[in-house]
Amino acid sequence: MAKHYKMKTNRATAKRFSFTANGKIKRKKAGMRHFMRRKGPKAKRGLRQRGYVSTANADHIRALMPYGG
Repeated sequence: MAKHYKMKTNRATAKRFSFTANGKIKRKKAGMRHFMRRKGPKAKRGLRQRGYVSTANADHIRALMPYGG
Protein backbone atom coordinates (compact mmCIF):
# COMPACT_ATOMS: atom_id res chain seq x y z
CA MET A 1 0.00 0.00 0.00
CA ALA A 2 1.42 3.39 -1.01
CA LYS A 3 1.86 6.18 1.50
CA HIS A 4 -0.01 9.42 0.92
CA TYR A 5 1.99 12.38 2.11
CA LYS A 6 0.41 15.52 3.44
CA MET A 7 1.69 18.93 2.45
CA LYS A 8 2.82 21.12 5.32
CA THR A 9 1.32 24.54 5.92
CA ASN A 10 3.86 27.34 6.29
CA ARG A 11 3.19 28.51 9.85
CA ALA A 12 4.47 32.06 9.34
CA THR A 13 2.03 32.49 6.45
CA ALA A 14 -0.84 30.97 8.43
CA LYS A 15 -0.33 33.53 11.20
CA ARG A 16 -0.37 36.50 8.80
CA PHE A 17 -3.14 35.62 6.35
CA SER A 18 -6.66 34.20 6.48
CA PHE A 19 -9.22 33.21 3.87
CA THR A 20 -12.71 34.62 3.34
CA ALA A 21 -15.71 32.42 2.52
CA ASN A 22 -15.34 33.34 -1.18
CA GLY A 23 -11.65 32.39 -1.25
CA LYS A 24 -10.07 35.85 -1.07
CA ILE A 25 -7.03 36.22 1.18
CA LYS A 26 -7.17 38.80 3.98
CA ARG A 27 -4.09 40.55 5.33
CA LYS A 28 -3.22 43.20 7.90
CA LYS A 29 -2.24 46.59 6.53
CA ALA A 30 1.27 47.91 7.09
CA GLY A 31 2.10 51.13 8.90
CA MET A 32 0.63 50.69 12.39
CA ARG A 33 3.85 50.03 14.33
CA HIS A 34 5.38 53.46 14.84
CA PHE A 35 5.20 57.13 13.75
CA MET A 36 1.55 57.19 14.80
CA ARG A 37 1.65 60.81 15.98
CA ARG A 38 2.17 62.17 12.50
CA LYS A 39 -0.72 60.18 11.02
CA GLY A 40 -4.19 61.66 11.13
CA PRO A 41 -7.21 59.92 12.69
CA LYS A 42 -8.70 59.10 9.29
CA ALA A 43 -5.48 57.44 8.14
CA LYS A 44 -5.28 55.40 11.36
CA ARG A 45 -8.88 54.24 10.98
CA GLY A 46 -8.13 53.07 7.45
CA LEU A 47 -5.07 51.14 8.61
CA ARG A 48 -7.11 49.28 11.24
CA GLN A 49 -9.26 47.65 8.57
CA ARG A 50 -8.12 44.49 6.82
CA GLY A 51 -6.85 44.55 3.26
CA TYR A 52 -6.88 41.87 0.58
CA VAL A 53 -3.91 40.25 -1.13
CA SER A 54 -3.62 41.16 -4.81
CA THR A 55 -4.37 38.49 -7.39
CA ALA A 56 -0.72 38.60 -8.51
CA ASN A 57 0.43 37.41 -5.06
CA ALA A 58 -2.52 35.19 -4.16
CA ASP A 59 -1.12 32.10 -5.90
CA HIS A 60 2.09 32.28 -3.84
CA ILE A 61 0.12 32.47 -0.58
CA ARG A 62 -2.13 29.56 -1.61
CA ALA A 63 0.96 27.43 -2.32
CA LEU A 64 2.18 28.04 1.23
CA MET A 65 -1.26 27.31 2.72
CA PRO A 66 -2.53 24.22 0.87
CA TYR A 67 -5.45 23.57 3.25
CA GLY A 68 -6.39 27.19 3.92
CA GLY A 69 -9.28 27.60 1.55
